[in-house]
Amino acid sequence: MAVRPLIDRRIVEALLETELRRARDRRLLLVHARYDSAAPTDFTARIDGRQRPVRVTDQDSVLGIVDAWQRLLAEPEHDRLLVVTSDVPATALGWDLRAHAVGRRSLTVDRAEIVKQLFGAADLDPRVIREAWLLDALIEAEPADGWPRDGSVLTRDAAVKALVGERLGLGRAAGGHALDLDTNALLAWSRTTAGPARFRELAASERDGLTDWLSGVIGSAAPTLLALIADGRGQDAMALGVLGSVLSAPDAPAGTSFALGGLFGSTLRSVDDLPPFTSSVIGALARWIGEAEANSASGAEARQRVYAVLDRADQLAAEAGLGLALRADPLLPSGLKARLRDLAAALATSAEEAEAALNHVLAHQLARLHPASCHAARMAVRVLRWLDEPVPVVASVGQGVSEHFAQWGWVDRALAVLAEGDPLGESVVGQAYHLLIGKARARRAAIDEQFAARLAGWALTASTQAPAGALLIEDVLTTLAVPLAGAGKMAAAPLVLVLDGMSAAIAAQLGDEIDRRVWTEIVPAPQGAEGARRQAAVSMLPSVTTISRASLLSGTATSGKQPAESKGFAALWQRHRRTGTLFHKGRIGGVEGHRLAPELLDALAGDGVVGVVLNTIDDALDHGQEGERTTWRLKDISHLLDLLNAARGYGRPVLLVSDHGHVIDRSSPGRGPVKAAGVQSARWRTGTAGEGEVELSGPRVLAGEGSIVAPWREDIRYTPRKAGYHGGASIAEVTVPVIALVPSQELLPSGWVLLPPEQSVPAWWEPRTDTAAAAEPEASASRRSRKPKEAQAGEGLFAADDVASETPTLGDKVVRTQRYTAQKAFVRRAPDAKAVAAVIDALTAAGGKLTPDAVAAAATAATGRSQRNPEIFVTVVQRLLNVEGYGVINLVDAGRTVELNVPLLHEQFGTERP
Repeated sequence: MAVRPLIDRRIVEALLETELRRARDRRLLLVHARYDSAAPTDFTARIDGRQRPVRVTDQDSVLGIVDAWQRLLAEPEHDRLLVVTSDVPATALGWDLRAHAVGRRSLTVDRAEIVKQLFGAADLDPRVIREAWLLDALIEAEPADGWPRDGSVLTRDAAVKALVGERLGLGRAAGGHALDLDTNALLAWSRTTAGPARFRELAASERDGLTDWLSGVIGSAAPTLLALIADGRGQDAMALGVLGSVLSAPDAPAGTSFALGGLFGSTLRSVDDLPPFTSSVIGALARWIGEAEANSASGAEARQRVYAVLDRADQLAAEAGLGLALRADPLLPSGLKARLRDLAAALATSAEEAEAALNHVLAHQLARLHPASCHAARMAVRVLRWLDEPVPVVASVGQGVSEHFAQWGWVDRALAVLAEGDPLGESVVGQAYHLLIGKARARRAAIDEQFAARLAGWALTASTQAPAGALLIEDVLTTLAVPLAGAGKMAAAPLVLVLDGMSAAIAAQLGDEIDRRVWTEIVPAPQGAEGARRQAAVSMLPSVTTISRASLLSGTATSGKQPAESKGFAALWQRHRRTGTLFHKGRIGGVEGHRLAPELLDALAGDGVVGVVLNTIDDALDHGQEGERTTWRLKDISHLLDLLNAARGYGRPVLLVSDHGHVIDRSSPGRGPVKAAGVQSARWRTGTAGEGEVELSGPRVLAGEGSIVAPWREDIRYTPRKAGYHGGASIAEVTVPVIALVPSQELLPSGWVLLPPEQSVPAWWEPRTDTAAAAEPEASASRRSRKPKEAQAGEGLFAADDVASETPTLGDKVVRTQRYTAQKAFVRRAPDAKAVAAVIDALTAAGGKLTPDAVAAAATAATGRSQRNPEIFVTVVQRLLNVEGYGVINLVDAGRTVELNVPLLHEQFGTERP
């Protein structure tokens, strides 16, 4: 007789379910087996659709079997089933007993048959039959609602997949199918508590079998992961996988392998098993980091998962002495901090080294989860680039405010971010930022001192009739808003939005926020060789609201409060045969359920000019900006987005304008106001100017009986501390930034041009690409040598609109080719060759990417002809350059970016690569 197999309750239940279908009236089951002593002997089992009591007894003699049966018959319960496990052969039992037994014999346990029954299969994969561990596990692990019944043949993969779903706690999907498994799912499972614990409790044979199968399905990362889990280190498995990357480091110090081996212990069968495991862990973390970027509950949960792994990895690295080897690791939090410290050191060397260090910071995978730290790092490098520029010179008041809006206000924007420090709290980084701020502020102070001297002389005689090259605040609406009121066939009256206290730095931020798919920024066409740029005006003096805002809205140098502003605004537009209605704070917001007041909406729907004064920025100077203190966004300014949306809906141009700027309080704690005579406000007084101050007098000064003293130094104030101040003579306070927007290019006024976003940003704000750096000398040399157009003999490929150049640029070379001439024959109303050449050169100089507006602006600058529809213009250029459909020029990012493939351009037109 064969050795009796050990069975338990689950196998007994399976036998009863299988055998009693053929003998429903039988109550005795004889089984050649040994019952597990730890298993229950009395229980209830569901058989043939109903619950029945079951008793199991293990007997080693005929008398024992007979006695057990007689005891059952003597019980009052007539539905109980008796299962007798024994090694007594059936032939030793009398026929009177065997007649009551199922099959009238002693049954053998065929696990394969049981498994077939459990899965409803007609046949089993031979590999399942050969693996005893799998048969036992499938019988033991059957879920309460049974195994899925998916086909006539139960394959090994289907069987193990179902087992993995049940055993490892991965659950099952709808329809009873085990969930699809991949490395990411298994790694996430390793971070749970119940699943790994269940795996550790399995028999060694089953763990080995599951590991082998998962290795084949998921890959070679599975053995190491499951070995760590079996060793009780499932929670550390991913952290150890991160540390495994140190082996691939080319400069790993001696002893690294030994330290890493100590961390893994006996779970690492071979060093060759580590790279696939490490790669899988890093890949999973990269996906989690992507999920963590979302500003949602799921994003926060993913971020928590990421840092639970990486913080533990940092801790393990420190304990194992791997800190130096992993110093600049691209995944560990300590690696990001180390890269920031490297940036801090580079800020004291050169812009090139700082640029490289910044790129190293941004390449760290956690940089995406620390946008504030990366933002500050970018600002630091931008300030360093600016410090590498030639020392600025203020030649005049007009030039000064224009340069401030175009250049120095952006410096102030960057310094405001740096002043808040590194959000990660690295003291070395903070000290580097502090030193950089000091250098930049010293240069800014020199600019302010120069400007104050120019302002004092200019203010003596400046007026609307003699502005000395400056745009005066009282002339802003006449100069910039009136043209918007009569522009194009679809002309609609403008919406004038006065953002009280908006500095050039804040205007630069808001300009970046404008949705360029909805709004197009425009500016008056530049005069002479100067490029198009945003307009900036000079405030009244002192630069306070009651004087500057009233002058702006009235179109004349005056002072007054809200009633005077409303009256002056209406009178100004009446002079231009328009009605003008001004709304202040109390008349902007709507009643419950409405964003804007009905009266304001009615005015926007009408034909008159509408002005709205928004006080959010100026109010913040009293109490400080709430929330993020370094950035102003459109949504931060009450009603601004609603007003922009309403203006777009009514087809109105928009003029964003300030009445004055401001300076932020950066004085050290405990420093009080400067004691001085004649104090009238935080930033101006009467009397004699002292250090850091300037005396201002003349027709521009509408306070202090025409003569005041105002500080040009930002750290001087005469009143108690507030978040910020205005009224002084610094260039940030006196500059009045202006941004003009149209919802349709059909509204472009005569004499105005488009201003692409790229042209509103200082050159030092973004890093120069290699392509741009290489292209600049060639392009600039070519532009310097341009001659007036002349029809010259022998130039058979050119018409009168073609380009002549002693040193041809890439664009010039392309439009001179036979291929281009052939392409042009198939394009109706093709643009001038000069325009196409300018587009190619502009894209090349920008590293191959520009917005459609910037492309159109390049063509306009080259030909003097305005391209009113940049998208259509780009489409025509595509038809010219995309020979045989090859994408030399493509629209990407949903049409927001024009991309030039320079190598393909050379190939298609036969031009020489540099």
